[in-house]
Amino acid sequence: MTVTVKLSGFAELDKELERLSKSMGRGVLRRGLMKAAKPLAQLAASKAPVDPVGGGTLRDSIMVGAKLNGRQTKLHRRMFRDDRSSIELFVGPSYLMGDGGRHGHLQEFGTEHHGPQPFMRPAWDQDQNAMLERLSQELWSELEKAIKRADRRAAREA
Repeated sequence: MTVTVKLSGFAELDKELERLSKSMGRGVLRRGLMKAAKPLAQLAASKAPVDPVGGGTLRDSIMVGAKLNGRQTKLHRRMFRDDRSSIELFVGPSYLMGDGGRHGHLQEFGTEHHGPQPFMRPAWDQDQNAMLERLSQELWSELEKAIKRADRRAAREA
């Protein structure tokens, strides 16, 4: 399955990010991504199946973060080994939250004995356009704040 997404305004965003230091620019991107992705994580959590015996451990484990577990990290490094300057955040069940997060993929895709109960893909399908719009707004908002902070700092030092 191929998904096509049309994005605009990133050339202007990149030009404005050049006004900031590399670390400030990365902070702008990280904060903007985090704020834009949180509603997606909340939507996925609302769609996650709840075990009547074990409770909502899967639902409670869905979060936005920058960390992967050991196996995921190794696979990810192999796929993106040449891209060290990007900012990445992940939305999904956290392995840090115990079995709920560790077994999230089994719920999403199913197993030999249990059919799939997708929650991440339906959340993305429902929220992708709104999420990209939030991302645009959040990135520009964070960028404007960072530029104002940088300008105030430069004025103090001058």
